[in-house]
Amino acid sequence: MVKVERKLEEIMVESPDGIGASDDEWAAFRRIEVIDFPLTFDFRHSLGKLSRFFLELENQRLMGTCCPVCHSIWLPPRTLCPDHHAVNDWVELGGQGVLEAFSISSYALGADSADESVVLAYVKLHGAKTALLQQLRNVPRDKQIEPGMPVKVVWSKIDVQHPMQLFWFEPDI
Repeated sequence: MVKVERKLEEIMVESPDGIGASDDEWAAFRRIEVIDFPLTFDFRHSLGKLSRFFLELENQRLMGTCCPVCHSIWLPPRTLCPDHHAVNDWVELGGQGVLEAFSISSYALGADSADESVVLAYVKLHGAKTALLQQLRNVPRDKQIEPGMPVKVVWSKIDVQHPMQLFWFEPDI
């Protein structure tokens, strides 16, 4: 007999109303097969007017935008100042900032092991008005993660699949 390799189990589902099989019009549909069915998708996506932010990451440059009226610096970049509706100018930001908020996920898709956690951090780089969401990595075990912690940008030394994987933050100790 030929079998389905990705079959996980076969189960019989009871009627939610407690109806016996002879009175259950759905009885013939209660035998359920559960299979492992991984899905992969490829998307082509234009990064539009903010493409320069992503292009400059390959040059190890973090680019924000600056309002020509109020001089607020936005990172992530914005094409227009939300306060003055002026077209913003591109500016380069330095690699140091402060941790504003964070979340630790004990489970992450694609993690190499079940023990690997991911820290997502909102970081406000010096000079920026807004915070950027990115990973916080390589926190020493004896260091407590907390808002106000100084952080720095670290650049990948290997090729990546997406521009946002080109950098992350680490404690600036």
